Amino acid sequence: MVPFDTIPQWLEVLLGEKFFNSCLFHKYEKKNEENTFCLDCCICLCTHCLPSHQSHRLLQIRRYVYQDVLRVKDAEKLIDCSLVQSYTTNSAKVVFLNQRPITRHFKTSGNFCNICDRNLQEPYLFCSISCKVHYMACNLNKHHLSNHDTPLHLEDDQMTQDSVPKLPISPRTSSGSRSSEATKSKATTESVKRKRSDTLVSPNGHRLTSLCSSEMTFAMNRRKSVPHRSPLC
Repeated sequence: MVPFDTIPQWLEVLLGEKFFNSCLFHKYEKKNEENTFCLDCCICLCTHCLPSHQSHRLLQIRRYVYQDVLRVKDAEKLIDCSLVQSYTTNSAKVVFLNQRPITRHFKTSGNFCNICDRNLQEPYLFCSISCKVHYMACNLNKHHLSNHDTPLHLEDDQMTQDSVPKLPISPRTSSGSRSSEATKSKATTESVKRKRSDTLVSPNGHRLTSLCSSEMTFAMNRRKSVPHRSPLC
């Protein structure tokens, strides 16, 4: 049984085939309707074609209300028919191969097919095998895109907290905390000393700033010259 995580080629061909037409190779024979599908050759067969495909996997197609159906007992050996609504004909449960045309185009209260919006019974989600295959194929494509087409970069307005890499934080110890606080205290003291060395206070209380080191050295080392008395008259 194929679990629909991949869509096999024979299933795609099966859903696109037209059955119960006259076989081109036995068009002059009686009972030449093509009502059998060969999974190994992916072709339609009539009863006269069967002897040459005896060793192949064969699937018989039946008719119900003028539509192609599969017997659930036969279909479940090959594909997963769960959630596909089944019907009973000739004491056998069958499922439609393809979706049927909808005569009424309005919804009523109840359950509907996820693809064609046909009314269904609970708990079914699909009216035919083709609707389920179409639904699963769309989900497989979305899953493929989400895994391979990831964006290479994010714009500024797309940045989130989760998209920003977090830096590793080492655990603090008591000694590490004290050494960190001591380093911060030492850096703060040196910064205050530098600020104080760059600032002078005038006698009238105004702060004098922006003095270069050479000007400060000259101002601190300057001495009064020797006083000279004025000549006596």
